[in-house]
Amino acid sequence: MKGIVFTEFLEMVEEKFGYEMVDEIIAEGDLPSGGSYTSVGTYSHGEMVQLIVGLSQKTKKDVPSLLKAFALYFFDTLEKTYPQFLEAADNAFDFLESIENYIHVEVRKLYPDAELPTFETSLLADNTLEMIYTSERAMSDFAEGLMERAIGYYGEDASIVKKNLSEDGKKVQFVVTKNG
Repeated sequence: MKGIVFTEFLEMVEEKFGYEMVDEIIAEGDLPSGGSYTSVGTYSHGEMVQLIVGLSQKTKKDVPSLLKAFALYFFDTLEKTYPQFLEAADNAFDFLESIENYIHVEVRKLYPDAELPTFETSLLADNTLEMIYTSERAMSDFAEGLMERAIGYYGEDASIVKKNLSEDGKKVQFVVTKNG
């Protein structure tokens, strides 16, 4: 997993819960990296799981809620760092449909070793988009948070219905419906 995800996560934790919380989840996490991350480094997904679970235990907030909160935070970083991805689309559906064949292609150019989820998209109706998320990391709550924030970015009103297609959460269906 790319280091930018770790550095941004720890920045979010510091902003929302304080620097002491960052120290605690790193110290108690017994992390192979020792909790020292650079934005361009690559680290084990297991370390992110340890950090999120540690934060969940400390804050008594469930992991899915924390992943969604992190996604909302992380989207702002993407907006600042890679505005061209957002500017290439006129609306949320165009943006969401561009993830697999444009955004992930460009991310792989920058980070050839990036392990990204896949998204298969189908327009079911003018106002309904289906997205099938597949990832070994089973972080669909993070993906859902990014989708929610993207919809808000484009000033649209839409609902997202999530359905696990596998028991382990590695394959998930999202149906995004524009309201109104």
